Amino acid sequence: MNLAIGKPTVRKALSAHAAIGLLAGAFLYLVCLTGTLIVFYEEWQRVEQPSAPEMAAVAPDVVQKAATNVLDAEKGKPRTTHLFVHLPVKALPRLTVTTDSQAFHIDRNGAIAGPEENSWSEFLLSLHYELNLPAIVGMTLVGILGVMIVALSISGVIAHPRIFRDAFRLRARGIGGAGLADWHNRLGVWTLPFALAIALTGAMIGLANIAGFGLATAFYNGDIEAAYAPIFGAEAEPDSTPAGIPDTAAALRHMVSDFPGVEPYYVIIHDPLTAGQHVQVIAHHPRRLIFGESYFFDAAGRFQGKAGLSDGETGQQFAASVYKLHFGNYAGLPVKIAYFLLGLALTTVVATGTSIWLGKRQRRGLDNFRLRNAWHGVVWGIPLVLAATFLARLILGNGAPLITIFWGLAALILGLSVALPAYLRLRPMLIVALTVASLLSIATPLILHLLRA
Repeated sequence: MNLAIGKPTVRKALSAHAAIGLLAGAFLYLVCLTGTLIVFYEEWQRVEQPSAPEMAAVAPDVVQKAATNVLDAEKGKPRTTHLFVHLPVKALPRLTVTTDSQAFHIDRNGAIAGPEENSWSEFLLSLHYELNLPAIVGMTLVGILGVMIVALSISGVIAHPRIFRDAFRLRARGIGGAGLADWHNRLGVWTLPFALAIALTGAMIGLANIAGFGLATAFYNGDIEAAYAPIFGAEAEPDSTPAGIPDTAAALRHMVSDFPGVEPYYVIIHDPLTAGQHVQVIAHHPRRLIFGESYFFDAAGRFQGKAGLSDGETGQQFAASVYKLHFGNYAGLPVKIAYFLLGLALTTVVATGTSIWLGKRQRRGLDNFRLRNAWHGVVWGIPLVLAATFLARLILGNGAPLITIFWGLAALILGLSVALPAYLRLRPMLIVALTVASLLSIATPLILHLLRA
């Protein structure tokens, strides 16, 4: 009996292998591109809803009044488990209160000004953070993609011994062949520290759920909150007995008097209107990478302690520093612009890397024009579809079905690209033009906002 695998079967297996590689490349491209755009997460919210009231700062009593008004608006709804108050900061000078079911902008007097409407910003963040999938599944996949970028970065350096010596030798005579490879290699070298930092921190954030689940299972009888408590602080014991509104104003006044060097930007009321409620104030520490320190208060506004993210164990401080390093929101607009440009370069490295790989397959006689067309559809299609979702948000309003529009149009473009006959292959310059035009259509409102700010 002859068990040899026939050549047609081998070719099909190779095509399947290539398709899997292409799928991984598509998700890498998507995560890198959305990560580049989400650097301006706060600014996108201001672009989406320019009429929301803004202020440089608010008094503690205004925050207290805002919390009271929103909790009053919750009457008749299932009891919210948390109430989140975003305090005005330079990047997003707005007072916003969020419950489990709704969110409101607040004016400078503490009155409800209207609903928060930033669905495109949240859609973009979710797309980058978890691919619009259930959190644990999506974040794990994104974390794995971060590991892949680390592996690709290191293996790329090892595979090209002259890569650093040739860092400033660019044969940019075209966007194909040697020119494409040079752009890929040069941008790869110039963005290597950035790529490693972003990929490592992204992998840590994405795989934290799996790590936390493993720790909880092994050491805390499956209690996820208990597993995270040594880093971020423990939740108080719940007590559902009805109670009045906690004194957030007293907590904020304590922050001003006892911690004058920090900048509170977030207040969380845990289990509001119950006897077990308590207040958490998160504050920036200037010139630190930590996302903030958590200060805990009881319902009367008496200080109970802090988590230790600013001065606790080294591991705590390291864990708290991952987020700002990944998202680039630690030193104002100049660093955000640098992250945006470096993110575009990293996205280009991913796009050109897959194109180079497909070119090598073609030169070895393994060309599959449908795979090539599919990749071209990914490169120009994802920016175009993102632009379409942004336009849909502007035309249809905050309730536009952005997830459906994105994945539906993406599938349509990919399907049409695969179905195109070989002679209708898009020229490289047209692909570049479509990609740049789509990105510019998204970025123009943001640029205009930054120029006015």
